[in-house]
Amino acid sequence: MARKLMKGNEAIGEAAIQAGCRLYFAYPITPQSEVAEYLSRRMPDVGGTFLQAESELGASNMVFGAAATGEMVFTTSSSPGISLMAEAMSYIAGAQLPAVFVNIVRGGPGLGGILPAQSDYLQATKGAGHGDYRMLVFSPATVQEAVDLTMMAFRKAELYRAPVLVMGDGMIGQMMEPVEFESPKLNTGLPSKQTWATCGAVGRPRNIVRSLFLDPERLEQNCFELQAKYARWAADEVRYETYNCEGAPRLLVTAHGSMARICKTAIDELRAEGTQIGLFRPISLYPFPTAPLAALGDRIGRVLCVEMSLGQMVEDVQAAVGRRLPVKFFGRTGGMVPSPDEVKHQILKQLEADA
Repeated sequence: MARKLMKGNEAIGEAAIQAGCRLYFAYPITPQSEVAEYLSRRMPDVGGTFLQAESELGASNMVFGAAATGEMVFTTSSSPGISLMAEAMSYIAGAQLPAVFVNIVRGGPGLGGILPAQSDYLQATKGAGHGDYRMLVFSPATVQEAVDLTMMAFRKAELYRAPVLVMGDGMIGQMMEPVEFESPKLNTGLPSKQTWATCGAVGRPRNIVRSLFLDPERLEQNCFELQAKYARWAADEVRYETYNCEGAPRLLVTAHGSMARICKTAIDELRAEGTQIGLFRPISLYPFPTAPLAALGDRIGRVLCVEMSLGQMVEDVQAAVGRRLPVKFFGRTGGMVPSPDEVKHQILKQLEADA
C-alpha cells in the first residue's frame, strides 16, 4: 500500500486489517470513535465483521469468545471503557488466548474529559484487572508507529497467546500524518490452533477454554505458566529509543508516546543553544526497559521524567535509577499538554540546581 495521509484512529483500524484481523467489536467513546467509524465501512470490503456492542463490557466479552475460537480479533476504547474491559482482559489472559486492545487515553479520573492524557499508565502496566496477569503494552509516538505497533501486536498476541495493549492518547488518535503499511510478518512455528482453540473437534479430543480452576494446584500451575511467559517478554520484548544521548548528557529526560515528541523539540532547541540533554523513550511500557535505562544512568547526573499525568511512569524510572540518581518529575494532566517551552523551563530549572 502506498504512503497515505491518515488520521491516527483510522490508521490503527487499517493496520488491524492489514495484519489479518477480520473481527472487530467495540463501543464508541471519544477520542477513539473514528476507529469504529472507519471499520464499519472498511470491514465489509475485506469480508470482515464489525459489531457495535451494547457496552464496553459486551465488546470485551465478544473479543473473549472470538479469541477462544482462534480468530484474530481486537477492540479499541478510551480510558473509562478500558476500565470496563478489565475483567475480560483478565479472563483472556487466564485462558491464555490471543487478543489485541487499543486504548486512546483521555483525561480522568471518572468520565474526565476528551482531551489527551497518559494517566492510564499504571492501569496498563500493573494489570488492569484482577489476578496475577500482565499484558504486553506498547506506546507509539507517531501515527506510523501506531500502525507498526498495532500490526506487531497481533503477531505477539498469537505468539504468546496473550492480550496485547497498544496505548496511545488523544493526540495520536486525532492527528493526521503520512503512513505506509508493510506486508504483515507471519508467525511461524506456532502450535496448531487445533491444539487449543474451540474450532471444531472432528477427529480429535475437544478443547476446553477456561480460566476457572477449582483445583488450587492446577490454578497455581496456570499462574506459573503465565509468569514463565512474562519472563520471556522481559528477555525478548523490551523496546526503547535513545535520543541525543551520545557522550555524557548533563540531564536525561524520560518520556513516552506523544510527550516524547514534545520533549525532543525542547531538547533540539537546547542543543542549538549549546546544552546537551538526552532522551530515553520507553516503547514497551511493559516490560519496562529497566536495564537499558539503568545502564544509561551510569553516564548522567540527573533525570527528569515528563508525563501527561501526575506521576505514573516515574515509579518505573525511579526503580531503574532512583537509588543512584535524583529523579525529578514534571507533568500536567486533565488534557493539559506541556509545551516545549514548559519542558525547557523544567530542564533549565534542574540544571540550575546542579550549578
